[in-house]
Amino acid sequence: MINVLIVDDEPLAQDVLETYIEKMPDLNLVQKCNNALEANEALKSNDIDLMFLDIQMPQLTGTDFLRSLANPPVVIFTTAYSNYAVDGFELNALDYLLKPISLDRFLKAANKAVAQIELKKAAAGASSPKEEQEIQAEADFMFVKADKKLIRVYYDDVVYIEGLKDYVIIRLKDTRIVTLQTMKSLEQKLPSTIFKRIHRSYIVNLHKIDALMGNMVEVKEKGQVKHLPVGKNYRDELLELINQNRL
Repeated sequence: MINVLIVDDEPLAQDVLETYIEKMPDLNLVQKCNNALEANEALKSNDIDLMFLDIQMPQLTGTDFLRSLANPPVVIFTTAYSNYAVDGFELNALDYLLKPISLDRFLKAANKAVAQIELKKAAAGASSPKEEQEIQAEADFMFVKADKKLIRVYYDDVVYIEGLKDYVIIRLKDTRIVTLQTMKSLEQKLPSTIFKRIHRSYIVNLHKIDALMGNMVEVKEKGQVKHLPVGKNYRDELLELINQNRL
């Protein structure tokens, strides 16, 4: 059972969400809160898996409230303003629902949340690091923010990733995407069974490595051979993967 919290200052919006939640046997509504302060106490007192969080609320907005949480549950934002969607994804919210919320749109978001939460619980109970990596790799894409929109990027299309200070360049088969984030934050999101940090400035798709020569790996970018440096702190781990036929 997945424990749910509703945080919204509009009684009608609360009632709509409660009605929809009752239609899903996997969801258990624990509490309805009128503001972020009530929600903060509810999170302290209950084991909450999923939070439907309104953005525009008095005293403290939903986005500011989420930023204040050290270990937030899975969050689906609810809002009357579509321009908040990108802010929500930047805060790692799973989805956002635009008011008035339709049942089919709610079910789509809620089912996605159920799948992710069950995946997290399975990973937490995995008996070995290998099982955790397999679970992590079940998803085959990620979203990145670029050009004022969120772009779906399939892992298999990524050849390598290059870091440039606070930006990263995601090199795809035929194009590239420049996004504002650090290599460290992106590395944490990527499945370790597919991607490997080989240098402080490079992450490579292990399936795209054609050869290893000294301290360089060979990949193909836009049909052309490209050589990427392998840092000395990363070489031993890369060689171990090669020896284990992990590539």
